Amino acid sequence: MPCPRRDNMNNSKDNQRADKTQAVQTMFTRIAPRYDLMNRLMTGGQDIAWRRQVIRLASLPPGGKLLDLGAGTGDLCLEALRQQPTCLPIAADFTLEMMRVGRTRPEPGIERLNWCAADGLEIPFASNTFDAVISGFLLRNVTDVRGCLAEQRRVLKPGGRLVALDTTPPPDSPLTPLIRIHLHTIIPTLGGLITGEKEAYRYLPNTTEGFLQPEQLASRLDETGFQSVRFRRYMFGMVAIYWGIK
Repeated sequence: MPCPRRDNMNNSKDNQRADKTQAVQTMFTRIAPRYDLMNRLMTGGQDIAWRRQVIRLASLPPGGKLLDLGAGTGDLCLEALRQQPTCLPIAADFTLEMMRVGRTRPEPGIERLNWCAADGLEIPFASNTFDAVISGFLLRNVTDVRGCLAEQRRVLKPGGRLVALDTTPPPDSPLTPLIRIHLHTIIPTLGGLITGEKEAYRYLPNTTEGFLQPEQLASRLDETGFQSVRFRRYMFGMVAIYWGIK
């Protein structure tokens, strides 16, 4: 039997990635109006504290340039302005509806955000541009984690910091049965009631359990060339924050 041609295999992978990208983009477009509310409800409001910690770890200097990749409605950028009022934040996302919702938020500082349509695998900025690149719940959704990390490192200045907040496969513990009920029953049910998109909130637990373990993602950061890589777990191990220096 002849071996499949490499260009055909590459085309198949490209098509699979394009299909996933389109599906994720469509899903976030549908849930954009209630995305922030669902985040608060799913985490019991803990996501606010996690975002504060992301910005602390970013260590932005006065006037520092910040890229929030997969910014959604701009939560992390707004927190950056609260902690470092002179910073220059750019909120980048590939779902236009998420950014449209973000721009209408009646919150101080929203008028200072610069919004940019961007794909995490092809960041539209020059190398060595930003003092920090941050993300919230982005990496679990990209089709090429290594490629996304490499792009973030490319646009960071030497000494700049990457900080990423994301869900993780929950570790085995006495709480595991309760965590699974939360992931597979409570979150989809709540998502259906609040957003009308129950299927989108089945995607969350499925991708959480299928994502890299924190140690594996930390290794990806090491392999990409980041220094002083560390991570910290939260919420019974269901969430982690990662950081590293270029």
